[in-house]
Formats: sequence, C-alpha cells, structure tokens
Amino acid sequence: MAQNGAKRILGRRYGLEGELRRLPGENENYLVTATDGRRFVLKIGLPDANPADVDLERVLAVRIASADIGLAAPELLPADDGSFGVLYASGDGTQRPARLMRFVTGTPWSEAGAPSTARLRDLGGAVARMIGALESVSHPATDRTHAWDLARACTQRPAVDRIDDADRRRVLDAAFQLYSACALPRLSELRRSVIHGDVNDENVLVEGDRVTGILDFGDSLINPTVCELAIALAYAMLALPQPLAAAAQIVRGHHAVRPLDEVELDVLFPLVCGRLALSVSIAAQRPGDRSENPNWFVTEEPAWRLLTELAGQSPRAARELLCGEIPRDPPRAPPATGELLEHRARRIGPSLSVAYRAPLQIVRGAGQYLYDEEGRPYLDLINNVCHVGHCHPRVVEAGAKQMARLNTNTRYLHRRLVDYAERLCATLPDPLRVCWFVCSGSEANELAVRLARAHTGRHDMLVLDGAYHGHTNALIELSPYKFLGPGGAGTPAPHVHVVPVPDGYRGPHRGQGRDAGQAYGDEVGRAIETSSRPPAAFIAESLMGCGGQIVPPDGYFERAFEHVRRAGGVCIADEVHVGFGRVGHAFWGFELQDVVPDIVVLGKPIGNGHPMAAVITTQEIAASFDNGMEFFSTFGGNPVSCAIGMAVLDVIEEQGLQRHAARLGERLSVALRELQSRHAIVGDVRGSGLFLGVELVRDRETLEPAGREATEAVERLRADGMLVATDGPLNNVIKIKPPLVLTEGDAEMFVRGLDAALGDVARR
Repeated sequence: MAQNGAKRILGRRYGLEGELRRLPGENENYLVTATDGRRFVLKIGLPDANPADVDLERVLAVRIASADIGLAAPELLPADDGSFGVLYASGDGTQRPARLMRFVTGTPWSEAGAPSTARLRDLGGAVARMIGALESVSHPATDRTHAWDLARACTQRPAVDRIDDADRRRVLDAAFQLYSACALPRLSELRRSVIHGDVNDENVLVEGDRVTGILDFGDSLINPTVCELAIALAYAMLALPQPLAAAAQIVRGHHAVRPLDEVELDVLFPLVCGRLALSVSIAAQRPGDRSENPNWFVTEEPAWRLLTELAGQSPRAARELLCGEIPRDPPRAPPATGELLEHRARRIGPSLSVAYRAPLQIVRGAGQYLYDEEGRPYLDLINNVCHVGHCHPRVVEAGAKQMARLNTNTRYLHRRLVDYAERLCATLPDPLRVCWFVCSGSEANELAVRLARAHTGRHDMLVLDGAYHGHTNALIELSPYKFLGPGGAGTPAPHVHVVPVPDGYRGPHRGQGRDAGQAYGDEVGRAIETSSRPPAAFIAESLMGCGGQIVPPDGYFERAFEHVRRAGGVCIADEVHVGFGRVGHAFWGFELQDVVPDIVVLGKPIGNGHPMAAVITTQEIAASFDNGMEFFSTFGGNPVSCAIGMAVLDVIEEQGLQRHAARLGERLSVALRELQSRHAIVGDVRGSGLFLGVELVRDRETLEPAGREATEAVERLRADGMLVATDGPLNNVIKIKPPLVLTEGDAEMFVRGLDAALGDVARR
C-alpha cells in the first residue's frame, strides 16, 4: 500500500493528519507523527488476515497495561465507528485490515548497545512477568499456528534443501535434529499458556538497564510456556560475543521471578536452536530481491553465525552453561569414554566388537534417536530391533504393568500366552497356526531346525551363501557368513549344502529379472540332486541381512520351495530381520514372493528390544515334534514377554507403521537412486520398505567392491549424527533398517548426509 492510502485511512477513519515514515520489518507499518506532535503506529495487515487476530492484540495489550508489571504495550485506538480495526480497498483490489495504536517510547534492544548483566537479568524477569500476566488469557484467536510457531518448527525443515552452502546445510540439519530429538518429544510434558511469541530485539524496549516495553503481539498463540524464554534468548544472543554465558543471566533473571522446572531446563537449549533454525529457514524461502526488502533478512546472517557456533556445543554442556546457577540435584556424571573402554577391555571378551572408530557411549534412547553421555542425539538408521521406536511408552508401560503383577513360566496356565499366540498367528497365512516362544532369534532358528529334522527324520540342511542364522554351534554351521568368515572353519560341515545367494546385482544369474529368480531357484534343485542325502529343510532369510541387504528376484522362493518339497524337505523362512511390516508392502518378507513356508522364525522386532522370539509352524509338523521329549524354555512365553509382544502389535497397527514403511521406503529409495545417478561409486540401491541397502563399487563394470569407501562414508555419517553400518560378504553395502517411526525429515537429512559423505569419499 502506498503512503497516500495510509494517509486517507488516518484522515477518514481516525481524524488524524501528519507525517508518515515506513518502519523496518516484514509487514507494512508506519510511524505517524501527528500535526500536534503525538506519535502513533499504523499497521497494515495482509488481505487474508483474521479480524479476531486484531482483537487478540488489543486484549493482550490491555492485559499487559492492567497487570502493573512495569511494561508498556501499544494500546489500540478505536476508529470513527468504535471498532479497533478497519478494512479498506487497497490498490490491488484486495480488502486489507488496518489498526492504529499509540506509540510506545523506549529504545529498541537492538539499538541500546552491549547489555549489562543487570539488563540481561531484567530481560529474563520481564519475560517471566509477561508470562504471568498473559497465562490466564482466554481468546479464540490464541488457538492457532503460523510459520513461526516454535512447537511446530519441523514444518520448516524441508527448507534445508533450499540452502546452497553445504556447510550451512549440515549446521541446519544438526539444529533441526537437536530440536526434533531433544525438545519435540517432550513438548507434551511442558506447561502451556498464551505467549507473546516474538520477543525479538526490535520488539523489546529498554531504558538504561531496565526493560520497559514490549511491542507487536501479532504472533501470539498458545504454546509451551518456556518457548517464550527460548525465543527471547535466541534473539538476545545474536550479537553477543559469549552468547551462552550472557544468556545464562537472562535465564537467571527469569528463574528468580518464575522458577523453571527440570523439563523446561532440559529443553531450553534445543528450543533456542529450533528458533534459530526457523529464522534461517523462513529467510531461505522468502521470494524476491533481498535488496528490495532488506529488513526481511536482517537477522539471517547473525542467526547463521550463532547457529554455527552452537552446533559444536553438546546439549549437556549447553544446559550447564545456561542453567548452571540454578540449584538442582547434581546429576551423576557419566564415566569418560576412554575409562569405560579400559574397563570393558579388562572384563568383556575381546571378540565382542565396538562400533565406529570413536566409540559411542549411549545412555538413552527414544523413538528413532539414541543419545550419548553428552546428550547429543544420533539418528538411528540401523536398529531393526527397536521396531516401533526406542523405549516406546506403550511397550514400556505394558511390560512394567505385567512385571509388577506376575512373571512366571509356561507350565502355569496364563491367558496372555494364548491370546498373544492367537494374535500372532492371525498375521500369518494358513496353515501356520502353532507357536513356540523362546528368548532370541538364535534359539528360535535352532528350534526350527529341530522341528524340521523331527518331521522329516533327516539331518541335512540347505543354506544360502552369506546367510547368518544365529550364534549357537549348530547355527554357526548353518551360517556361511560365519563359517566362511574370519575365525570360521572355512568349509561347510558334511550335512550342510550351500546354494548361491539369489543376488540380482552380483552372481551367475544377475540381470535376468524373473528368469534370474527361477535360475537361482534351480540352483537349490541342483544341490539336492548332487547330494547323496535328501534334505531335512531349506532355511533362508526372506530378505538377506548380513548377506548384503539382498532382495531375491521374483519367483525365487516359489521355484526353490518347489524343489525342496518335491524332495520331501520343509521350507523355513527366517524373518528375524525383516518381519512385522518392515518391508512395507507386506507384513512378512516371504509374502513379497507369494509363498507360504512350512516354518517361520520371528525375532528382533517382536519385542522392540525385549529379548523374545517365536517359531510358528503347521499342526502336522507340530505333531511330529510331539515325540515324548518335552520342549521347555524357562523364560519363553512368560506373561511379561507376551504383554510386550501384544503392545508391539498394537502400536504397529494403530500407528499404521507398515503403511508408513511402504510410503517412506519408496521415497527414500527414489532419493537414493537419484544419488546413484550422480555418484559413480553407488553401484546398486535395493530393498523394500525400510529394509534398504546401498552397494558401493569402484567400477560399475567390474563391480570391484568399495569396502574401504563404504566404511569412510559410515564414519562421516556418524560424525554428522547418523548411525548406519556396512555389511555383506565384501563389506561394501551400507545397510539401512531404522525404527519404523523414522520421519520424512529424518530420511531427507540422511540422504543429504550420505550425498555429502559420498562426495567426500570421491574427493579422497
């Protein structure tokens, strides 16, 4: 709107004449100096502005003025008809709201010079007093959101892709991850009230060391109350040489007036980073020439500088700097990582490995995140055990409640055992209807082999090259991943027959589509024909994990099972890695190939971290195993395990995690294939749902494996707060199998991180 239009409003609706000066800021606001010397502010809204929002500004300003808290606020003035907001037709043909308010005297914080300790503390106190004045306000317009809503900061996370500078993308990703992992999950625990929502360095007025006024209630809304302090901190820190130390004085001043509880203290630093991330993200999305609207971007560069400085700060250390003067029970200090490694080396067997060159000391888990002793969050993209998220509250509650009531063995009748078995069998096709419960995937696979041998009266087994089925002696013999690897026997036992991995990327039948599936399936028939003894069973992972995230070609299991059954053997599907909806388009991996095994083995995700597993088979095979020798597992099928298993199924169903795995897995696959088109080192991207693999090669023609490069990429991702690992017989496959609660923002961050890591590897 031109100044002439503003002058017409002043004259016709408010009876004022005078000089107008455009004020800095995003919106069209004017300082009005009337002919009699009085000063006012005329604010022009957007065409779609809600009239209720104008009334909210009036209500909040009146509340501040009447609360006697030492803060002035802009009083809205009525127009000629008594209303506090007027509509007018602007030059572009739209109806725009306008309102007039008294000018509040004072020096903006941004112009008041370097703040003293007293002024910093008074800012904290002023924020606390304002919170107290506004917390009882009830108004329909407060129940809203907008782009600057700190409780919904992740809505701006897609803007990371708009940042051209790779280092800044990395910083912004880290800020959003800190907010998402350390603040967002705890927002529901926080006190809520109406907040000002924009306590920035232009909206705070000071006189000397005192904060005297607060301007612009246009962003007010209901939020976690501590967001008010976090926003004030973010802006006050922008120009300070020791920002956290200065911010601590603001926190101290706030706490003296309105004490902060432990959760508020915990989330304060992540919320500050979230507000700064919002600031630079919104700036990145603003259209037009920056020279035309310089005030839209006035805090962008200072916010980038501050974010970059804070990015290297551990949450634990930042909390101590911000809140260290506030009395609390001192937390138990975690041991130094080096000291812990020394103790481990003395007491733990050396064959138990530690991940990453710089080992992580993990002290907590929640959702898709793991946290180290400094409070740093790591996006867990490798843990397919905590299927519905680390420490899912529904699962934890189910286990705790049942443990407090009863935990005993299956020799006593208990309804949970039968109910859980019924629920689990309902997810499987007929005739898989009989269950046994044990405590680990290794136990379950060994039991499955016993069932097969009891049913067939045979001993020999068919296994896939590169397969891993467990750590017992019997299962090491059935796991080429182990017996052909370091420390292994080097050759299969006489009763073990190894068939080729049904790998569509490598191997003798690669690149043949469905024909490859049938050809690999016929390799199973060939092994049976060349053996002097018929098999008891063919055991295979539905999708291979340790073998390199292998998805068998279509038709493979149909043909392989046909050969096995014709020879009188049974077919065992090892679903320990891939079951319970991980593959997205089916609940069980074997369903992707439209086959029904004779025995199914379940583990890892079944208990979301609680040690449990299961074997499910047919009535016929179960009858063969009932040969007089009792089967008993001390802990298998106990009431606590059954309660936890039931809760896991509830969460998968109620949160739609299988559908989510399908949708997000497809998006992630597309993004990874786009990386493949730009990075020659990416030879193959494969998988289903949230069970994915990225195979790195030095030459796409020879398929020379890039194992060292894969390890380097994994280490770079770990440094950026993302946990993946390598696998496969050539150690060149980056495996991706996160908790199913992974979000789109998490997946996009991972793709950006992998893109940067692959670029680094290529440059080296």
